[in-house]
Amino acid sequence: MKLSALIKVCSLFFAATTGLFATSVQANNYKPEYKLSIVVSAKSPWEQGAQTWSDLVRERTEGRINIKIHKGASLVQGEQTREFTAIRQGVIDMAVGSTINWSSQVRQLNIFSLPFLMPDDAALDALVQGEVGKQLFALIDKAGVVPLAWGENGFRQISNARQAIQSPEDMQGLKLRVVGSPLYMDIFTALGASPMPMSWAQTQPALASGEVDGQENPLSIYLGSKLYDVGQKYLTLWNYVNDPLVFAVNKNVWNSWTEQDREIVRQGAQEAARQEVALARKGMTPDDDSLLKEIAAHGVEITRLTSEQHQAFVRATRPVFDKWKERIGTELVEQALRDIENRQQ
Repeated sequence: MKLSALIKVCSLFFAATTGLFATSVQANNYKPEYKLSIVVSAKSPWEQGAQTWSDLVRERTEGRINIKIHKGASLVQGEQTREFTAIRQGVIDMAVGSTINWSSQVRQLNIFSLPFLMPDDAALDALVQGEVGKQLFALIDKAGVVPLAWGENGFRQISNARQAIQSPEDMQGLKLRVVGSPLYMDIFTALGASPMPMSWAQTQPALASGEVDGQENPLSIYLGSKLYDVGQKYLTLWNYVNDPLVFAVNKNVWNSWTEQDREIVRQGAQEAARQEVALARKGMTPDDDSLLKEIAAHGVEITRLTSEQHQAFVRATRPVFDKWKERIGTELVEQALRDIENRQQ
């Protein structure tokens, strides 16, 4: 064999073995277990999405990436608005997190909480799958967290223990639990209610004791947490906001994995997110109202707003929309409005 050919063979062998060695070293630095945070404790599409992601990754990496789900924001002592900071700092390795809870660190995520911005599922899809979603993922990544897929918590409805809510006037003086977000405080103050920020872990005891009159959450959370058992017998469907979920990984953890495993984690997140979104939307359509029927079977009075009643809430919260449009970023909100107008029905 000629010397030049021999040198070439040796070089190829060295490159291959060096790559294998680097991969082996990297894999040996994997943690025995990765901590994944979710805020909810009860069974819900949110919890099922996290479990599906965990199962897919464990199976497809042959156990190299073993994920343990920590429910109820337990890794941050129940203080759900601290979750994003904890992921960024490495206290939490992975999460399926709500954009509401992360909005205090990434203010542009408040766009999904602008009152009555999104009229339907197609509107939300237009945002997360379009330019708005791309920009938000870039901001999350810049903050030190790697976003992989959009999930969905669902349109948020309002319940209380005192009376049916059909107009803003019906909310006067109601003590309502809200997430600790300035935007939510503004929304419910504008409607005449008394918003009370508290973690979800504190909410059910507060509802049971009468410390608060009501709360707002997607129906899957309402049902999974059995809120009808803590006096929440009046439920109004008003679809005022919908908070997407983000399947995400701490950046240092992400970089510690091999390229092959990163792709497995990404694909697993996207697959789990698709399934989670389908579950979050199940049982609330004219063709399938099984979730609403199940709730009504527990003696819950369900109010469906007329178009005129709905518009009264839109008008009452318009000043809040305009105020927060500037805080979030006028250009981003205008992009969202265009995408919603041009959405595919």
